This record gives sequence, C-alpha cells and structure tokens, in this order.
Amino acid sequence: MHTKLKSVLLLMLFTTYTSFAQQKPNVIVILADDLGYADLGCYGSEIPTPNLDNLARNGVRLTSFYNTARCCPTRAALLTGVYSHQAGIGHMMEDKGADHPAYRAQLNDKSVTIAEVMKSAGYFTAMTGKWHVGQPHGTVPWKRGFDRSLNAPAGGFYYGAGKGAKLFLNGEELANDSDKLPAKWYTTDLWTDFGLRFIDEGIAAKKPFMLYLAHNAPHFPLQAPEEDIARFRGKYLKGYEKLRQERYEKQIRLGLIDPSWKLPPINPNVPKWESLSQAEKEKYDHMMAIYAAVIYRLDKSIGDLVNGLKKRGVFDNTVILFVSDNGGNAEPGIEGKFEGEKPGSAESAVFIGQGWAEAACTPFWAYKHHTHEGGISSPGIISWPAGIPASRNGKFEKQPAHIIDIMATLVDLGGAKYPATYNNQPIQPLEGASLRPAFTGKPISRKNPIFWEHEGNRAIRDGKWKLVAERSEKWQLYDIEKDRTELADLSSKYPEVVKELEEKYAAWYKRVGAEPYDKDFKWFYDYEKAKNEAASIK
Repeated sequence: MHTKLKSVLLLMLFTTYTSFAQQKPNVIVILADDLGYADLGCYGSEIPTPNLDNLARNGVRLTSFYNTARCCPTRAALLTGVYSHQAGIGHMMEDKGADHPAYRAQLNDKSVTIAEVMKSAGYFTAMTGKWHVGQPHGTVPWKRGFDRSLNAPAGGFYYGAGKGAKLFLNGEELANDSDKLPAKWYTTDLWTDFGLRFIDEGIAAKKPFMLYLAHNAPHFPLQAPEEDIARFRGKYLKGYEKLRQERYEKQIRLGLIDPSWKLPPINPNVPKWESLSQAEKEKYDHMMAIYAAVIYRLDKSIGDLVNGLKKRGVFDNTVILFVSDNGGNAEPGIEGKFEGEKPGSAESAVFIGQGWAEAACTPFWAYKHHTHEGGISSPGIISWPAGIPASRNGKFEKQPAHIIDIMATLVDLGGAKYPATYNNQPIQPLEGASLRPAFTGKPISRKNPIFWEHEGNRAIRDGKWKLVAERSEKWQLYDIEKDRTELADLSSKYPEVVKELEEKYAAWYKRVGAEPYDKDFKWFYDYEKAKNEAASIK
C-alpha cells in the first residue's frame, strides 16, 4: 500500500511539473536578412505582407528597434545578449587572431547562446536558417545548445542549384537533392517546414519550445519563384523617388512616425528616375519586382508558420519576435546587379542598388553598414495572444530596443537563469534589458545607453540623444525624439551633451575591445554633404 501511494504521489508530482512547465510560453525569434524599415505593409510598404501585418495588428509594433547594422554582428548579439565585439564577432568572418579577441569570427566561450540558456530552463531548442557566426571555425548550432537544427553556414542562396548552396541537418551535411529534403526546395519555405517539424518534437517531449528562425530573405542574390515575380512586374515603373515619398506618407497615416520628421533628400549619387532610359527603367522595375517577390514569399512563410502553430493548438501561448539584422542593402553601389539569363532564378545574381535601398530605409537615410538610422533601424513585431492584453493590440511602442535585448527577454519569459559561468568558463554579464515590460506598455528597465560600432561607423543613444559619426567624421548630435531623420545637428548648440556622450562611448569602445577600421566609402561623404546642405536650407 505504501508503495502504491508513493507511486500515485510521484505521478501527481510529475503531472503537476509537466503542467507547470507547459505554462511557460513557447518562443520563436524570427530574424529577416537585409529587410529595410519600410519593407513591410505595417511599416509603410506597398508590398502585400498580410501575415506579418496581422501579427502586428494583434500584437505590438516597436517603432525604435535597433540592430548592429550588419548580419554577422547582429546574429552574434542576438544569440548571446552581449555586444558582438564581446562575443568575438566585432566585424565579419575574418579571424584577426588571438591578439584581437573582439575579431575572432566566431562566438567565443565567454558568451552563452539563447539555446544554451533556454535549454537549462527546460526548453526544447531548435534553429533553422542562416547561421553565419563561425561555422568554418567550428562554431556550429549543434554544439551551442540547439537540440535540432537545419542550417546554412552563411546563406547566399535560395535554391539547391544556387551557387554555394549547403545545408546541415543536426550536424550532418546533406546533398542538396537529399531525400531528407523536399523536392525543389526554396529556403524561405524550407526553414518553416523544418521549424514546424522540430516544434512537433518539442511538443512530443512535453517541453516548451524555443525556435530561432533565421531567414536569409531578402538578402542578395535575390531569387524567387517566377509566378511571384510576375505579380510585381510593372508596379515599380513609377521610380524610387515616388515610391519613397509614398511610403513616407503611408508611415505618417499609420501613425508609425511623427509627421514633423522631414524626409531627407535622396542620395545625390542616385540618378533621377526621369533621367533613365525606358530600358533602364524596365530593368530597375524588374529588380524591384524580384525584391518584392522575395518579401512576399517571406510573409507567406510566416503565415504557414502561424497556421501550423494554430493547428497544433500552441499559437496563443507562443511569443513571436520578428526583427531584421540591418537596414536596407545598397550593395554593391548605385546600379546594383542584374546578372543571369533568367533574373530571379537560382543561376542569377540580382541586387537592388542604392535607389531602391533609399525606399527600403524610408524615412531614414544611409543603409546597411552605417550607424545612422537607415542602417540600424528594423521592424520589430511582438505577438503573444496569451500574454499581451487585447487593449495593446495594434499599438506602437516607442521605447528604444536593441538586438542585445533578445537574450534578456527570453530569460525573463522562460524563467531562466543567465549563468555567471558555463562549462567552467566565466561568462560576461548580460548587456541587454528585457523587453517584456513593453509588451504591456510598461517602462523597459534599461541601465545603460545603447552603443554601435561597425567598420568605424559609431553611435550612442542615451534617452532622446543620439551621438553619431561615420569613420573620420566629427560627432553629430541629434534629438531623436524630435528629429529621428537626423537633419538638425545640435552638436554646436549642446557641446556639454556631446562631451558627456563621447566619454561614455569611449569607455564602452575600450571595454568591448573595438578597434579602428581603415577602409572608406567615398560616396558616403557626398551623401552626407547633400543631406546637411538640404537641412541648412530648411
């Protein structure tokens, strides 16, 4: 009898524990790649993105979500909750050696990943998509806490026939035509397909799940199904200037931006649309149509994910965080790229160029690589039906947030403990703050300013003030609450603020091990000059 009673009590305890564990929310972090601030319908775009728009309508939109201005550093900061330099990826994938610990091109052992931390809190952890934080050097998802993974080491393709296409399933390199993969797969769909498969394993294990879904869309080379591209052909013959103006006006109508924020002048190096020949206009229209198709397909995959969660009965208690790794991409320059017999196919290489990147970053200026708002601003959508009050649905949250905050937010949501040591190694303290209070309209408890450094481009945001400079430039000061489009430099008016912020920046720069960057973008200074001249005229 005693043995029976003991068994019953143990069963009750197990059932209670399982029930309690399942009260923890599931978490999905979705990272888009090279998606500009204005590229979603709910952020001003004309591209139909009904699924993301619906998440925003029934959740919260962050108006001031920031990334690090570039793909590898953003991924490093998202995964670890510390600045990318602290995680070992201060730039990209070039290892500068042991004398430069901030530039080792892989996540170091002084940081932990969201998977390592959430796994310790009882979560089933999975990732699908673009890794790009040191796989060539041995840093791989299956050794950094992820129970399941389907990943590309660095992206750069959408189809199995694409140049450099390579996939790993739970550490096993797959042939691109492997029978473990769907026939004629397309990465945007593939990441969601396997994400749902991994979620099924988490549900079967009776654990809350955490999925890191790292899209390579809409990164270049742009590739999309022909029928999706056809939807958008001819829609962009209006040109990039008019598209940018239309997006800006829509952002004001949405209430996303303050109407007092003036639209900066377009990059003077970009040719006027009306100066282009008809053949050139049709080429640029085709380029933008492919870009729109890639984003349209990205949104469709989000819809497939949401529908999959609903069918499994787990959508309401799943937190979805959607962000992008940097601003719109103007690489490799004004004309972009339009290569291949069939643009948009696996064998082609299409880059949209600076004109369309201007529209992608509306209402801001500068792009990926840069620490002015166009380079570091991202859409930020939070969905959690069971945790966000209905009164908050569709609301804008204006408090600044940063990619380093993802770790702290997940720790908070999952009841996890961020470790002081891991695998007998001391772990750096968290740099970010939990965004969970903002879900319900409460203040984020941020103790420090937010900092940026990428390729010598640098910035600090402290409250309403932003101090920013591009490489050899002198610091500029902006009141971001009144002038987020960075047109009125207040550095000469408030030298004491400049001095205070510069000192804070210098201390941070030294603390994270950042180093000078010696390359240059000549075109940028022409852009800066035109912007400043336009601001002085106003």
